[in-house]
Amino acid sequence: MKSISNYIPLVSVFLAVLFTLMFLYLYYFPPGSDIGPEQPIPFSHRVHTGVKNIQCEFCHPYVAQSSFPGMPPVEKCLYCHNYIIANHPWIQKEHEYYDTNTPIPWQKVNYLPEHAFFNHERHIKKDIECQACHGAVENMDRLKAEPFRMEFCIGCHREMNANLDCWLACHN
Repeated sequence: MKSISNYIPLVSVFLAVLFTLMFLYLYYFPPGSDIGPEQPIPFSHRVHTGVKNIQCEFCHPYVAQSSFPGMPPVEKCLYCHNYIIANHPWIQKEHEYYDTNTPIPWQKVNYLPEHAFFNHERHIKKDIECQACHGAVENMDRLKAEPFRMEFCIGCHREMNANLDCWLACHN
């Protein structure tokens, strides 16, 4: 019968490989990496667009006229929250931003390469739903950070039979 001392090197190598794989997994896929950045005031798209059925354009006022959708100013938040859960600590934080005339420092969630141009207005006028690009935000509390890639846009343009000319569509 083999002694237990013969298994020690084998178990040591197995544990070293196991810990290395665990480290690499946690390094490259840390917990919470599938959600977007933490915002200065927790905001749930699920509650606002899903449960309360508030249209995207209410909080993102420039989406139909600009390449930039616009981020809601604190006054827009307080339009409702002066009356709805007004004493909640996060709503009190909104009041601090308002009282000091400081814009809420929302963190960017979706990323587009600098060399590309995206015009929300064109897409809104073609009746393309926000969910086509941003996913089912009505089911998300915190939006996942999304770097948009060219193949995603080209696939959609092909499917919709839209302009595929690089310089006229996206790179101007």
